[in-house]
Amino acid sequence: MAGVFSFPHPVNETAARVVAGGVVTMAATAVLADQPWVMVPLTYGFAARVATGPRLSPLGQLATRVVEPRLPGARKYSPGPPKRFAQAVGLTFSATALALHYRYGRPRAAKAVLAALMGAAGLEAGFGFCLGCQAFALGMRTGLVPEAVCEDCRDIWTRPNLTVV
Repeated sequence: MAGVFSFPHPVNETAARVVAGGVVTMAATAVLADQPWVMVPLTYGFAARVATGPRLSPLGQLATRVVEPRLPGARKYSPGPPKRFAQAVGLTFSATALALHYRYGRPRAAKAVLAALMGAAGLEAGFGFCLGCQAFALGMRTGLVPEAVCEDCRDIWTRPNLTVV
C-alpha cells in the first residue's frame, strides 16, 4: 500500500506541463462554459495527484501514458517534492472553489478562485513556470521547509536541469 501512496521523484516536466494544460481546460470549462460540476473531477484529480502522483489521477494517466510519450524532444526532470507541493496548492484552490459554489452558494467567488488557478496552471503549461515550485523554493530558503524534505532542491535554481533524451 505504501507504494501506491508515493509521489514520483524526479518528475517528468513535459508530463507535468500536459497535466497543467488539462487543469486549465477543466477550470476554463467550469468558468467559461458555466459547468460547475467539472470542479468535482478537477478537485479529485488534485487530491489523487497529491496522494499518489499520476497513479490514481485520470488526467495524470492520460498525460504520462498517452500524450507525453508521443511528444518529440528531450525530457527534463525536476525534483518531486516541489511538484507535490504545487499539486497541494492546486487542491486547496479547487476545493475552495468547490466549497464556495456548492456549500456557500457563491458561484462568482468560486469562478474567481478558478481564474487564479487557471493563471497558475497556464504559466506551468505554457512556459514551464511553476508558481508552487517557486513558493516551495522560497520556503526552503527561509527555513520553513527543512532541507531534509528535498536534498535535490537545495540548489535547484542554480543547477542546470537534468535532461534525458
